Amino acid sequence: MLECSQFVPEYVVARRAGSADLPLHGGRVPAWLGQRMTRLGAVITQAIVHHYGRDEFLRRLAHPFWFQSFGAVMGMDWHSSGITTSVIRSLKRGLTPLSGELGIHVCGGRGRHSRETPAELAAISHRVGFDGTALAKASRLVAKVDSAAVQDGFDLYLHGFIVTDDGKWVVVQQGMNGDSRLARRYHWLSEDLKSFVDTPHAAIDGRNQGNIVNLTDRRAKASRLGQIDLLRDLGPDRIASEVAEMEGRTDPPTPPTDQFMLPHLIMPAHHDVRPKDVIIRRLHGALAAAAEAGPTDFADLLLVPGVGARTVRSLAMVAEVVHGAPCRFDDPARFSLAHGGKDRHPYPVPTIVFDKTIEVLKSAVTQAKLGNDEKLDAIRRLDEQTRRLERTATGPSLPEFIREERERSHDYGGRSVFGWEPAPEAEAASGHAKTRNAS
Repeated sequence: MLECSQFVPEYVVARRAGSADLPLHGGRVPAWLGQRMTRLGAVITQAIVHHYGRDEFLRRLAHPFWFQSFGAVMGMDWHSSGITTSVIRSLKRGLTPLSGELGIHVCGGRGRHSRETPAELAAISHRVGFDGTALAKASRLVAKVDSAAVQDGFDLYLHGFIVTDDGKWVVVQQGMNGDSRLARRYHWLSEDLKSFVDTPHAAIDGRNQGNIVNLTDRRAKASRLGQIDLLRDLGPDRIASEVAEMEGRTDPPTPPTDQFMLPHLIMPAHHDVRPKDVIIRRLHGALAAAAEAGPTDFADLLLVPGVGARTVRSLAMVAEVVHGAPCRFDDPARFSLAHGGKDRHPYPVPTIVFDKTIEVLKSAVTQAKLGNDEKLDAIRRLDEQTRRLERTATGPSLPEFIREERERSHDYGGRSVFGWEPAPEAEAASGHAKTRNAS
């Protein structure tokens, strides 16, 4: 298998990077997890900006596979539509206090927050000097294109607009289809954008649900112009009459054979993480890298109470989110193995490990700001080791790995929406009591 190069600042995300199905999930992110997602999202952003710059961070957000992995490593349900909302909200909370330092601003959000985007852009423009009016127009145009020009059966309910001090931006917005219980995420990137209505998307997440009216496809230019001519020559009443006559035909029109399709990532409906969802050699590479590099690169750190090999394993996966190449994010489920998931899949969130991961990464970023890159470079070397060792590394099967993690969940401060994980002996005693009561 060919090796892919790591992210570098010059890398430009393709205008259409892929698509995915996202099962609709209800519920809320509990405060104890939301606070950790905010802190980890902010420090990962700082690390990316430090190594590669703001433009590269925008490109990452415009990459749907990376975006899903980013949410998964933060303990959110690895496959669900909720990742979009929770990531945007976490970034907004975590990056707003750092906006002066990083020059990155997160606007919008879900529901009413999306409608506040123009006002937020105007307020930021007064502080940093970019053209808030033009950006507000861009925000409205993006929403109009995905709600009107792309008629795919998904109603928009989330609009996140991330902009830098120099006026570059990325938009992540999402729509839902209640009938199919699916969500579709749309990614926009201002880099190299020449037109809002001629193939402007960086990516669209979501499987084709049948015939889609996509007037932004470059092949639809004649259609866009033709619609203007029709409206001018015939008028709306005549057009409506013609459409009604056409819909009364007994033979349906034949769809075009060259309908524009995107490669897409299908996120399964099942909550549990299964072997088919994870590229196991990459997991084994991360485990091997943590075992080999941990004792040397993190020797001082491992003497700190509460920090051990388990934290270094999580750091290896966080390191890949910071440094990994685009082709390494086609199995987002793997990144849920860093900090579990709030719904107990693949296992409860190990809060102690999560907090130590944030602590180590934050310390490394702080030292790097002072000119000492040693700790941050050690984390980068974890990613390099992972890619080197995965070719030969062996390890437990995925079910074995998950079972071991669940068995030790109490020791790691395991927590989910169902509460804290009990100690194994307490859980066993509870099981015996239930058995006696049943008998």
